[in-house]
Amino acid sequence: MIALLQRVLESSVKVDDQTTGSIGKGLLLLVCAQKGDTAANAKALAQKVLKFRVFEDKAGKMNLSALDTKAEILVISQFTLAADTNSGNRASFTPAAEPALAKALYDLFTDEVRASGLKTETGIFGADMKVSLVNDGPVTFWLQIPKNK
Repeated sequence: MIALLQRVLESSVKVDDQTTGSIGKGLLLLVCAQKGDTAANAKALAQKVLKFRVFEDKAGKMNLSALDTKAEILVISQFTLAADTNSGNRASFTPAAEPALAKALYDLFTDEVRASGLKTETGIFGADMKVSLVNDGPVTFWLQIPKNK
């Protein structure tokens, strides 16, 4: 599984002009399941995100995690993260998990993040979403859990 993590001052998502999720200071997570991913991958990625040190301590070093800072989290499904862009000028999405598996893993990932007790909001899986954010830094990381974990 893949998560594109962005540290934000605020972020929100709308579907059909209705806000489905909104956070203040925290993390915007764009999440994608790939073929071969499992429940173990979803849980491992959620734990990595929660413990990944992206927030600054008093010395200005990125030494604090979402758990340490009680960050708010917005989780958005984004299958395009699995794109194969190695040939031609059009992406292939064959590496992405089939929709039913992808939704199950996205839901499991989100449940794992919610279980941390942090405020967790979401978009709507498979919907046409409009995501707004104010980057903090900007700080952006690509996190990936290998399929064999």
